Amino acid sequence: MKYFYFLCSIALFVGCAEKQPNKAETLEEKAQRIHDSVITIDTHDDINVNNFTDSINYTQNLDTQVNLPKMKEGGLDVAWFIVYTGQDTLSTEGYAAASENAISKFDAIHKLCEDIAPDQIELALTSDDVRRINASGKKVAMIGVENAYPIGEDLSKIEAYQKRGARYISLAHNGHSQFSDSNTGEKDSVWLHNGLSELGKKAIAEMNRVGVMIDISHPSKEAMLQMVELSKAPIIASHSSARALCNHSRNLDDEQLLLLKENGGVVQTVAFTSYLNTEKHEARSAYMKGIYEEVADSLGVNWYERSQFSSLTEQQQEEFLENYPKVLQLGNEIAATKTDAPPAVNVSDLVDHIDYMVKLIGIDHVGISSDFDGGGGIEGWSDASETFNVTLELVKRGYTEEEIAKLWGGNLLRVLDEVQAYAASLN
Repeated sequence: MKYFYFLCSIALFVGCAEKQPNKAETLEEKAQRIHDSVITIDTHDDINVNNFTDSINYTQNLDTQVNLPKMKEGGLDVAWFIVYTGQDTLSTEGYAAASENAISKFDAIHKLCEDIAPDQIELALTSDDVRRINASGKKVAMIGVENAYPIGEDLSKIEAYQKRGARYISLAHNGHSQFSDSNTGEKDSVWLHNGLSELGKKAIAEMNRVGVMIDISHPSKEAMLQMVELSKAPIIASHSSARALCNHSRNLDDEQLLLLKENGGVVQTVAFTSYLNTEKHEARSAYMKGIYEEVADSLGVNWYERSQFSSLTEQQQEEFLENYPKVLQLGNEIAATKTDAPPAVNVSDLVDHIDYMVKLIGIDHVGISSDFDGGGGIEGWSDASETFNVTLELVKRGYTEEEIAKLWGGNLLRVLDEVQAYAASLN
């Protein structure tokens, strides 16, 4: 009988053990689970066409901040590759040269997706494409146009760019274009159009017509206010942060953010040091200046300050974009060994901006971008391989999986859907 009771006790113990819940999920495990389940979208990644050849391309772990190996390592699902063209004179000759440059970047992105690595990455044109490609296990490419300068005065090129895959266009960059004043006008209060030119106003209507999102990140505040008034569809800021936390003309003030909410748009918080924390950025930059110069000298490359970028020739700009990531990485590795180095702008500073904007305009109007390979990158998210760290910080701040899914791309895809739906309604 005692033996019988002993067996019963063992059976009861085993049964209870089997019903015990699994051990509690750690914060890191929770963050990884969420990171793996949501679609992560970075809306601004610059490119250099020299990295889209048969011998040198994004299937390799290049020195670039974004490439396929780094996207896979960090769990970055969608990269918006940027067709960026520097600005020359507002002339027929300037527009023609810029147009050629822009087309070369469109062609490079298509070559990656269609010829170099179609088994690893595919170009998406709609939100349904994004979800389908992501579900297949491949990475997703999308295309944004930074600076409408290469369009010249031929508005038919907007639809031509749309047919090449462009899903957002900004009407200006660092300098007033034929379409719009730039935020850089704040420096000397010299404006060309007092917002949008007449051509710029027509461009807004044309982007609405063909279903291309309007990007307000680089144009002036007055231009942005006019865009909101004119656009019949939501607009985006593809890579900007909150001016209340960092007083830079590239950021959006509270009036702009509230208008963006009213418009139904989204602001993609950007991991760019000087747009996140002025004090930390300036202290760190002053300290790092000499280190970067030493690194560049050791590599035998020319080094330019980021603030010089708009004044560089197109060749110098390409040289800067190619060398910037490697000089930055080596410089930061050296700084990490020094005890007197000021703290770097980091992921916590990025999420401070997300917190602020979510509180001001709501979780449905905020997203995330890096500006990788165009000057972006912060401690903890220095390239695509560290993308998980952003999700981890969001989880630490108490954001839910549903909220993180919106921040990492759900909001942006919602805007894209609405912009394309408006265009479809016109046809």
